[in-house]
Amino acid sequence: MDEMDLMKNLRDVPSPSPEAYDRARTALQTAMEEPVATVVRPKRWFSWPKLSIAAVGAAAVAAAVVMGTSGGSVPAGPSDAAPQAVEAPLVKLASAVQAAGTQPGDASLIINTKFGLDDKPDLNYTLYTDKGQQFTGDSAKTLADAVAKGDAQPATPYDGKVMVAARLAANGDVDKARIAMITAAGNALGVGLSPAEADKAWAAAQAETAKMLRKIGKPVPAPKPRPTGKDLENLINNHLLSNAEHALFANAADAEVRAGVLKLYATIPDMIVGKTTVDGQAALTLTAPPAILGGSTDVLTINADNGLPIREEITSAESSKRYVVNYKSSRVTLADVAAGKI
Repeated sequence: MDEMDLMKNLRDVPSPSPEAYDRARTALQTAMEEPVATVVRPKRWFSWPKLSIAAVGAAAVAAAVVMGTSGGSVPAGPSDAAPQAVEAPLVKLASAVQAAGTQPGDASLIINTKFGLDDKPDLNYTLYTDKGQQFTGDSAKTLADAVAKGDAQPATPYDGKVMVAARLAANGDVDKARIAMITAAGNALGVGLSPAEADKAWAAAQAETAKMLRKIGKPVPAPKPRPTGKDLENLINNHLLSNAEHALFANAADAEVRAGVLKLYATIPDMIVGKTTVDGQAALTLTAPPAILGGSTDVLTINADNGLPIREEITSAESSKRYVVNYKSSRVTLADVAAGKI
């Protein structure tokens, strides 16, 4: 299912965020037994259309989208525990990042420049405050205006959960943090539940997915059993990666969040860590296993000294289309941003 087709059909509900849509799209693919495509897309790959507000309240719509994230939680049993993380280099880098601490300021600013299929740059500014608010803009001026007006996007439970999970990993409890990050958008596969309870949770999530499909006029497939074996493990790691990257892309300049994400990346089996240079600076490339991305590829380049994201390249398995995003992250104060000092 093409994401823009889905958005065109969502005429009767408020517009979901790109992150909520990515999680919902994964649920739809799981329910329809489609390959799980890349859901680790950076913020605002597309300019989302403004849709009319209908009788369905925003809270109900948000609940439907979050409940529809059922495809990639974690099951009960051995998979709850993090795989043995290799000490070098991600865990060592995470420790160095945390030891260095977060720079002064009260918010993290991330500027991303996206290059789509036409290679035209698309600039986006995201400001995530230490209080959990988020401001966005497509230029330094529109971001400054949003901050000056106090036009913050409401904090979501999902944002809060991924940040808590990242901080938990940074402070040492990686096993617990891994579970928290994987289940940040729901626990449809029943972490810590009995098989019967997990099956019930999965059935409820599929029912919610069916509701979403009916809402946009799409056929509803027959219910499917919970994934098992390697398919399940791939879904687990897919959502670990997706949710951890959401935390990183929203709040990269927070050293604690960044360190926690690096530690969680280190628990993903077959994650390839390579060395490179970017503009004369040492950098690391983190290549996610294609198996957890439905055959797509996702290569994230980070600064080898401070772990800040520099660049991400995603290539679709289905179409071989390639997308690139460049990142710049820094700590700022709201007062400076409101005054246009970016």
